[in-house]
Amino acid sequence: MSARADVIIVGAGIVGAACAAECARSGLKTLVLERGPVGGGATAAGMGHLVVMDDSPAQFRLTEYSRRLWRELADELPADVEFDPCGTLWVAADDSELVEVRRKGAFYREQGVRVETLDACGLAEAEPNLRQGLVGGLRVVDDAVLYPPRAAQFLLQRGAGAGALEVRTGVEAVSLDADGSVALADGSRIHGGLVVNAAGCAAPSLSPGLPVRPRKGHLVITERHPRFARHQIVELGYLKSAHAMAADSVAFNLQPRKTGQMLIGSSRQFDVADTAVEHAILERMLRRAFEYLPGLSRLTALRCWAGHRPATPDKLPLIGPARPGGRVWLATGHEGLGITTSLGTGRLLADQILGRTPGIPVEPYLPARLEKGGARHG
Repeated sequence: MSARADVIIVGAGIVGAACAAECARSGLKTLVLERGPVGGGATAAGMGHLVVMDDSPAQFRLTEYSRRLWRELADELPADVEFDPCGTLWVAADDSELVEVRRKGAFYREQGVRVETLDACGLAEAEPNLRQGLVGGLRVVDDAVLYPPRAAQFLLQRGAGAGALEVRTGVEAVSLDADGSVALADGSRIHGGLVVNAAGCAAPSLSPGLPVRPRKGHLVITERHPRFARHQIVELGYLKSAHAMAADSVAFNLQPRKTGQMLIGSSRQFDVADTAVEHAILERMLRRAFEYLPGLSRLTALRCWAGHRPATPDKLPLIGPARPGGRVWLATGHEGLGITTSLGTGRLLADQILGRTPGIPVEPYLPARLEKGGARHG
């Protein structure tokens, strides 16, 4: 890219890749800087779910909008992205969780999201390997899963096809300046129209004071066992685990992959700096999974790993200018929903830059909402 970039994006995880692709396809000269490989970091450490969530109205709007964008893009995704429209099955273990299934189902139907409420027999028919005694579930029909690192690579390739995107890997940014420039570790500086901090858990090192904390999670992938599970399966207790902001927590979450493997999650820990696998947490996580799918204990685990995801105090991402009218922008803080919300984030970011009318209101995601320390939901 010979001329100065309109937009410099620091970070080539799936969020940065989606932002870059949207900016480039909107006609903006876009430069991506990444210190590691494309699709590394949180993108490589996470599960690849594309799921509608309703912890808050703002979370619902962004996840539903983003999932819609993924469904529109599905026919363009190459085979190695492993897009699988398998749906999500939320499982109720008791009557109190069945109440939540009915509430969630009613809300989704009101919002036009396709769902099916299952009783105990319907649940057993949908997933025969689930243990007996579960009382029902909710099938979210249009949810899907994919392979995140390859999806990030595809998005950048798609953006490059617009002719206005350059990606530089092995380049470490050390600071972002108010004039839209980026200082690099080698002492050089790159100037742009504006710069987007999409560095995930590393975002606070580039934007000091940013209220983003790393949240550690473990995953396990098994040998190939096609059709052992047909849906992404999640326990209703996953919501309680996701809400916990202090204590270590685990919950059952499983994804069938196109390869026939099973990807097992999930765990959450704050303030753990390393990405070493912690066997005590891993054991808790697997025991929880075996409670729901006893047959999992007979499969061979091929690999387990841990990584960090960037979390904000109100569980909503930061999308927009770090300061109103400034030239440093943010696209970070997505925690466990970065894969789902990446396309929506990219679209909302480009809409703001270009002054377009956004597909959903942007106010709940603007960084300015947290300036005074008062996190709020939109």
